[in-house]
Amino acid sequence: MTPKEFVKKYHPFALETQRKTGIDARFTLAQAALETGWGKSAPGNMFFGVKAGSSVPEHKKQLLRTREVLRLPTARFPEVISVRRLNSGLYEYIVKDYFRKYETPEECFTDHAKMLMSVERYRSAMHVKSDPYAFADAVAAAGYATAPNYADALKKTIRTIEGLI
Repeated sequence: MTPKEFVKKYHPFALETQRKTGIDARFTLAQAALETGWGKSAPGNMFFGVKAGSSVPEHKKQLLRTREVLRLPTARFPEVISVRRLNSGLYEYIVKDYFRKYETPEECFTDHAKMLMSVERYRSAMHVKSDPYAFADAVAAAGYATAPNYADALKKTIRTIEGLI
């Protein structure tokens, strides 16, 4: 799927999320694009890489391979494939972890917005939810992803999307 095809297919879900929550559609669409490689990998309609904690029912979660960058070499995951120390002093993990899965893309987009609005660590980000660039910085600073350059990658993707909508 090309970026243009991705935007055409999923922009309506991002717009509906914006209508319901005020979270800018460009941010939501950019995060979905970044997390899935423009739709190339969205197993179980999982567009945002939201982890599935122990309270998530078994039929709503899936065990998937992922990369994490963390401060300590002692983190626990259902399955650790490898751990290596990076030049930055951080540790790169290749692991299998549980992620949420959904019946439809719409269910995923809605759940993602609910999660951002209800989790305490994203509360301050909600003050800038209508500015996709500031929201990207705030969500990344709150620890949405472990990638050190997550905010910059989101903002680059937002700029790409702006050229397509």
